Amino acid sequence: MLAKIPITDNHMHIDPRARGLEAVKDFKNSGGTHIILVTKPSWSLGVIVKKPEDYLMVFDETVEIASKIKEIGVGAFPVLGVHPAEISKLTEYMELQEAMEIMKKGLEIASEYVGKGLAVGIKSGRPHYPVAAEVWAASNEIMEYAFSLGKEQDCAVQLHTESVGEPELQDIAERARRTGIKMHRVVKHYSPPLVRVCEELGLFPGVICVKGAIEQALEEGTRFMMETDYIDDPDRPGAVLGPKTIPKRTVKLMEIYGEEPFWTIHKDNPEKVYDIEIEL
Repeated sequence: MLAKIPITDNHMHIDPRARGLEAVKDFKNSGGTHIILVTKPSWSLGVIVKKPEDYLMVFDETVEIASKIKEIGVGAFPVLGVHPAEISKLTEYMELQEAMEIMKKGLEIASEYVGKGLAVGIKSGRPHYPVAAEVWAASNEIMEYAFSLGKEQDCAVQLHTESVGEPELQDIAERARRTGIKMHRVVKHYSPPLVRVCEELGLFPGVICVKGAIEQALEEGTRFMMETDYIDDPDRPGAVLGPKTIPKRTVKLMEIYGEEPFWTIHKDNPEKVYDIEIEL
């Protein structure tokens, strides 16, 4: 049985070289209605970045995929940006300072797409693996620059970061607050179910839909979104979680919690965070 409510995945990648629209059809046939469509890392699309304009290929592809997704009856909202691991790729063939400038300019280009109504947010963050102190400092500077662009555009900034607990979330929130961005626009992608902590700090969690996580999150409230981080990688089918996960899990959880919390999670929250309309 399909749910009669909107069902939104807060973080999916769709790649025409992999399952592409077939994965979207799986999502739709399981009851999914809306996707926050996030740019894939440039290198995974075979783009070698030498200058900021090289990101245009990546962003244009994401926007184009979004329009194809809409054609098959699923809402798609692009979030464009520069994957934080890009810093490690770029510093293989250029100085750290140059890499930092290219990444910042890439984020500026992403924010221009938001300004034109082609995207609803910017993607940034910091490496999820250990890096040298100067790379960490540079990454934080890039992330803070993304926040300042998010403030200018009044748009969401979705963050890919290291595994977080309360101290890391506090650090991110402090950095965001300094830039003046509206705190509910700062989305922690791949978040653990720390709903209350995020609420106190003002951050918005996209809770990764692993077993038990949504139940845990619901114990602390409904101020979160659900996501799979489906990466649509031909070499890793189904990673991180498959496209059917959120519709199926929502239907199952509604048997226990009823419909009401999921209207908030799948409609009200993304509407507020991304300034979009989620219509059935």
